[in-house]
Amino acid sequence: MAASSAFLPELGTQVVVPVAAVVGIAFAVLQWVLVSKVKLTPEPPRRGDGSAGKSGGAGASEFLIEEEEGLNEHNVVVKCAEIQNAISEGATSFLFTEYKYVGLFMGIFAVLIFLFLGSVESFSTKSQPCHYSKGKTCKPALANAIFSTIAFVLGAVTSLVSGFLGMKIATYANARTTLEARKGVGKAFITAFRSGAVMGFLLAASGLFVLYIAINLFGIYYGDDWEGLYEAITGYGLGGSSMALFGRVGGGIYTKAADVGADLVGKVERNIPEDDPRNPAVIADNVGDNVGDIAGMGSDLFGSYAESSCAALVVASISSFGINHEFTPMLYPLLISSVGIIACLITTLFATDFFEIKAVDEIEPALKKQLIISTAVMTVGIALVSWLGLPYTFTIYNFGVQKTVYNWQLFLCVAVGLWAGLVIGFVTEYYTSNAYSPVQDVADSCRTGAATNVIFGLALGYKSVIIPIFAIAFSIFLSFSLAAMYGVAVAALGMLSTIATGLAIDAYGPISDNAGGIAEMAGMSHRIRERTDALDAAGNTTAAIGKGFAIGSAALVSLALFGAFVSRAAISTVDVLSPKVFIGLIVGAMLPYWFSAMTMKSVGSAALKMVEEVRRQFNTIPGLMEGTTKPDYATCVKISTDASIKEMIPPGALVMLTPLIVGILFGVETLSGVLAGALVSGVQIAISASNTGGAWDNAKKYIEAGASEHARTLGPKGSDPHKAAVIGDTIGDPLKDTSGPSLNILIKLMAVESLVFAPFFATHGGILFKWL
Repeated sequence: MAASSAFLPELGTQVVVPVAAVVGIAFAVLQWVLVSKVKLTPEPPRRGDGSAGKSGGAGASEFLIEEEEGLNEHNVVVKCAEIQNAISEGATSFLFTEYKYVGLFMGIFAVLIFLFLGSVESFSTKSQPCHYSKGKTCKPALANAIFSTIAFVLGAVTSLVSGFLGMKIATYANARTTLEARKGVGKAFITAFRSGAVMGFLLAASGLFVLYIAINLFGIYYGDDWEGLYEAITGYGLGGSSMALFGRVGGGIYTKAADVGADLVGKVERNIPEDDPRNPAVIADNVGDNVGDIAGMGSDLFGSYAESSCAALVVASISSFGINHEFTPMLYPLLISSVGIIACLITTLFATDFFEIKAVDEIEPALKKQLIISTAVMTVGIALVSWLGLPYTFTIYNFGVQKTVYNWQLFLCVAVGLWAGLVIGFVTEYYTSNAYSPVQDVADSCRTGAATNVIFGLALGYKSVIIPIFAIAFSIFLSFSLAAMYGVAVAALGMLSTIATGLAIDAYGPISDNAGGIAEMAGMSHRIRERTDALDAAGNTTAAIGKGFAIGSAALVSLALFGAFVSRAAISTVDVLSPKVFIGLIVGAMLPYWFSAMTMKSVGSAALKMVEEVRRQFNTIPGLMEGTTKPDYATCVKISTDASIKEMIPPGALVMLTPLIVGILFGVETLSGVLAGALVSGVQIAISASNTGGAWDNAKKYIEAGASEHARTLGPKGSDPHKAAVIGDTIGDPLKDTSGPSLNILIKLMAVESLVFAPFFATHGGILFKWL
């Protein structure tokens, strides 16, 4: 047993965690207040007083470009406000429609959790012998059923609220970023980045705060039964991830149906620029950026965070921390997240306050510095927490035996996860940024048409899997060798500890994308569009980095959850040579393909309807191409909404029902095979799909920007290589924004669901094999 105790007393932990969460929320509110200072109402013209000097890559003074070019500033601002309003209304109405369906599902699933877990001991209210601590009695299974259900609802609601608030701030900030771009690229960058930070900090802090409150409130009933308490808390992770799945799939189908429809008819057939107001699908496309990339991504990373915390807490509750009731070491996962919020806060100040961006080519380095600074600051933070929050030596549960671990070993586990995340981020950036040769090669292949572009893009995606998989494998090996499954769980937490910065960078992308769209629709000058394009191109790469983080952490999280499931279901070994396990393994490896097929087909059929509608409007509305009449935006928004709501249900059902069906009919051994198979194949497809799509997108942007001699030989917009690049980009859209990112939720969600239902499967599962 543990020979020493942690430096930080229980009271200290009870103060540090909520204070860090409150600081995070307060910082998010502060950033929001600063963004709101950019007014969306026309102001009387004012000249710069010279104090601001030069700001902006194009060398504009503090007064606005419009005044130089003689455009009516009043009209531009009013137009921006109108467009922003249309995007905001579209996004809000879609999310409310989605949440109605998701709310119904949440109710049904909550009842299922209660019935399945309650039936383990036939709804008895008597105390039962503990599963791990032999000779002790624990709270009844009925209590576990009730509290798991409450935790599930808490996780689900937190996930939905964080996604919704993220979307609200993004639609609030997009037009403000456009207006700030008139003063220079630096001002626009800060507005977009601050808005992303609002979402990042709000989500990280609220996720931590709700989990902390739940642990304390559940503790009032559970008392000394920590085993039961933390088993019930796993429902929080299940709630977060199940909502994320629907948010990701629904939002992904919405955004890509609109995007593909707008691109194919607008850019390829009609030769009009991206985000041209004459294009009927343009509002739906901009709405999609917010519901898919912002609300969906927010819920996804919240789910990862909740699950990795739950996996670590479950394993800790049956280790010496839980057995000896040591509160501070027990909450080590929450302490890591608390320090993460503070580390990210310091990092954010580097982007918004310490350094000012003055030129377009400083944008991407500034975003990359955010990742490096947050990782470096966080490494120091982890060392502090491991020294203050852990005893020098303790034991960790390792499949039936207690393994002795030292606090410095746990520090290494978290640190290896954190740095592996950075490696995955930079490898992703190398393969998806048009500053490096892989994307430039893809762009070059467009000379000979779309087919060679597709071949090169697919090859790039497959190749980009190699280094991230080695990084994940190394972190798993090291963390498991040092601290068993608990080590893997905290490595995942390490990767996610800088979630506030990661999300800020990620949300920055769609906000910049929207800002560019608004500039085009409001008829602003080409110089402003150049600035917003530069912001957007950097945002594209950072979005790919964000997806890399999400996929890498999902692999570690699901392995940790898998370990917790195997322990809880009392499986001594997962033997691949056993036919029960092997059939599970091969079916599990197939699931990501089945799921991807569903989501890709959904985007394809929704895009088909969209293309037909856009063509119909161009052909039948007189004066649309000339710009004398307005297109019918609402019909396109409705097509995207209806398609995504209808199409998100089958893939969602596949993921949610598979563990239940396999567990009940075939038992826990086959289910363990399914989880392992899905994890192994899902990670590969997710990385290659995301990077292929990102590379095609940036190859197109590389040709459009024409920044280098090589790019100019392929351009300009409308040339044959450019059209080939647009086709590649359109194929990549559902890969990078629907199938790829949803897969990481598939592998996590199946694992956490299996863990929550493990008591039921262990008692009543495997009906078919019992009969045979």
